[in-house]
Amino acid sequence: MNPVPFEIGIYTFGERTPDPASGQLVSAEQRIRDLLEEVELADQAGLDVFGLGEHHRPDYVVSNPAVVLGAAAARTRRIRLSSAVTVLGTDDPVRVFQAFSTLDLISGGRAEIMAGRGSFIESFPLFVGNSLELYDELFAEKLDLLLKLRAHERVTWSGRHRTPALRDQPVYPRPLQDPLPVWLAVGGTPPSAVRAGTLGLPMALAIIGGQPERFVPFVELYRDAARRAGHDPARLPLGINSHGYVADTSQRAADEFYAPYAQVMTALGRERGWPPTTRAQYEALRGPRGALLVGDPQQVAEKILFEHELFGHTRFLMQMSVGTLPHAQILRSIELLGTEVAPLVRREIARRTASPSSSA
Repeated sequence: MNPVPFEIGIYTFGERTPDPASGQLVSAEQRIRDLLEEVELADQAGLDVFGLGEHHRPDYVVSNPAVVLGAAAARTRRIRLSSAVTVLGTDDPVRVFQAFSTLDLISGGRAEIMAGRGSFIESFPLFVGNSLELYDELFAEKLDLLLKLRAHERVTWSGRHRTPALRDQPVYPRPLQDPLPVWLAVGGTPPSAVRAGTLGLPMALAIIGGQPERFVPFVELYRDAARRAGHDPARLPLGINSHGYVADTSQRAADEFYAPYAQVMTALGRERGWPPTTRAQYEALRGPRGALLVGDPQQVAEKILFEHELFGHTRFLMQMSVGTLPHAQILRSIELLGTEVAPLVRREIARRTASPSSSA
């Protein structure tokens, strides 16, 4: 069996927050324009995946990833276009499947769904009411329907929380890819890793804090669950999603990324009970064993490779726009990730694959 190529890409939620240096807040229209320029450059720079997440808050401009990804499909040629994530528990799986099937047709077979429970709850009052006690149950039921929709052109299905039931119902359009890729996004919840493995789905594991080594048990749970369910873990793609930023020098990367990163993480901390982010904490996180991938191309490549030794993953996605940075700086980071970091990582992983016993 040929080894799975290692994929590198970026993901974003289309943040729209004041620039911490200038205080400037760009218009929603301009942020969308910038976002499309980012995905176009990512495609040209040789990156493999562009992921776009869903939020329903004033500090993000994307509530419907499939619409923006459809615009991106018309401006790109080869990069894969994924949600990151689709909050499936508060959406209709039929509409999700139809939207991403349409995106797949527009893009020539480059669409993916990354389904998750979501790290925020703002979509609940909009779509399903304040049914937070059903948080996991809704997601599990809707995931079951989504997987049946992609497997069968005509679907018979019923559940507790969706009406009407489907009885031999045809669902169109059908995607170009068969099957349409569906990834399961996992944060820090062990049962979610077990679910992904049991279903034989690719898992995207978010590592945005602490030490990457702490997440090894999640990957072990995932692969053990897959094995018990009769799936070959070696054939299941595994992704790592993390915050990061690349600049021409390590110091420049550290200085440019800190203020927007600290601004956003401190604001989230006020909502969730975390202490404010300090420069010392930030520097520890971007150190050799921390979760942040912030530095020059060599440093970032080395950290991706270190994590590859831990997890043996097949995909890495970086979120650069944790907070608002000048658009030109984001474009430069994308360019460096695609033209300098990605080739270093791909060459080394190919070498390791060809000579498994050799050291890095």
